[in-house]
Amino acid sequence: MHFLVISTPKPEKPSAARDNQKQWWDWLNPLVERGTAKHVYTKLGRGAVIIFDVDSHETLHKLVNQWAECVPATFEVEALLPKEHQERIAKSGTNPMVL
Repeated sequence: MHFLVISTPKPEKPSAARDNQKQWWDWLNPLVERGTAKHVYTKLGRGAVIIFDVDSHETLHKLVNQWAECVPATFEVEALLPKEHQERIAKSGTNPMVL
């Protein structure tokens, strides 16, 4: 399952966040290497956008909590489906109310 997660860190001076940011990168890099974090983008200023590929909601919950432990933030989470799913529905003319 793919999820888009967008973080908005709590406001503080960037210099005050440096140690947390180093910890976050140490946490994140192994997830990238394993393919759990498929895409990683940092936002201008502070914050990040990551697409996670996980096996369950519980795994995602664990990752978001670990992330917040490194960098306290609020998170926006969106479940993602492959484009083929919606394309198949649109081309078949299927009524979404009967899926």
